[in-house]
Order: sequence, then structure tokens, then C-alpha cells
Amino acid sequence: MKDFKQVLRQIHVFAGLNDEELDQLAAIVLFRPYRKGMFIFMESEPGDALFFVQQGRIKLSKTLADGREHILHFVGEGQIFAEVLLFDDGPYPATAEVMTDATIGIIRNKDLDIFLRTHPDTSLKILKVMSRRLRKAQMQIRDLALKDTFGRLMSTLVKLAGEYGKETEEGLLIDISLSQQELANMIGASRETVSRSLNDLKKSNVIDFNRQCILIKNMEKLKMWME
Repeated sequence: MKDFKQVLRQIHVFAGLNDEELDQLAAIVLFRPYRKGMFIFMESEPGDALFFVQQGRIKLSKTLADGREHILHFVGEGQIFAEVLLFDDGPYPATAEVMTDATIGIIRNKDLDIFLRTHPDTSLKILKVMSRRLRKAQMQIRDLALKDTFGRLMSTLVKLAGEYGKETEEGLLIDISLSQQELANMIGASRETVSRSLNDLKKSNVIDFNRQCILIKNMEKLKMWME
């Protein structure tokens, strides 16, 4: 592990802290390695910590009443998660699963609460993260209520491209390993429906894809079909 201060400085919500403050924060952080497929916590378990991704990628999901998985969002390097429990004690509202081998920073809420009392700017940054997550959740609810499966898929592809898109000569590559089943779990559809829709988009030369990656070749048409 590289110098703790350098690691913490790369986390957005801690980026404005000086060396002395980073030293104080480093004293309360535990770094832990996780292998792909492991769970960091499960939905409804008692929650008492804030987490951030130093390396790797995490999937946050909820279990629906019928037992199906609904993927809320993905958390990448430099991002925090489970931040809501810092301000509202209770169980974890979702399950956190490791998508790739990862190193996770863990700060117990009681320790972070003491730190934040003297660093209100960091508290504000965490609240802004919560606000963005709330807006995304509201958009997901809107899409599930108002759009058909095809529209939800278009909306999700545009969102993933905005978060993980990488420009290539062929188009915009969604740089995240994502199976068709996981994509289906994001939009509340069956894998077979998603597979048919992706193949239709491929035939229309809007996207290209393989088992894990999606390349958007015509973003304008994708956005038009999203509406």
C-alpha cells in the first residue's frame, strides 16, 4: 500500500485536507483487500461504517420482494459508499459486492463523526455525494414508472456512457465489465429481453458489443430513442 496520505488525497471528499488533517484521518482508516465475488456487507445488516474504493469496483444492489436483484449503481476508485449511515443510524440499505479484486477503505462512523465536527467542509462534500445519489435514484424510479423496457435500456446505456465512457476510434466504449444479466437487473427486465434489444441496436449500427463490453457507435440516435 502506498503512503496513506497519498491514497486519501485521491478520494474526492478528502481532497481538500492538509497534511496534518490527512494524518488525523489516516489514523482512523482501515484498509482491507477483497477478492472478486466477495461481499463487503449485506442488505439489512447493522451498519456502522463509511467505505471508499481505493482500487477496484463495487456493485450496490437491493433484493426485490420476488427475490430478484435490482442493481442501484456501481462504485469506482475514489468514490465513497454507505455514506447515508453516517447521518442516519440503521441497517445497510443495500448489498455491496466486489466486482473486481479491490482494496477498500473503512472508517467507523463514530470515529468519522468526531473528525467531521472539526472539518465541516468534508461533511458538505459527503452530503453532496448523497444528493447526487438521491437524484439518480429518483431518475431510476421515474424510468421504471414511465418508460418501457427499451426506453429504460436506452437511458441506462446513456448513463453508463456518461460515467464510464472512454473515447475510441470506433466510438464510446463503456469501460466497465457488465453482463447482460446485470444490465437486465439494472432496468428491471429479463436477460432475454435485454439480449434481443441489444441485438436490435447492433443491427441498426447504433452499438456493438461482446460478452462483457458495449461500444456506442451512434450516441445521437441512442439519445433520440431514449426520449
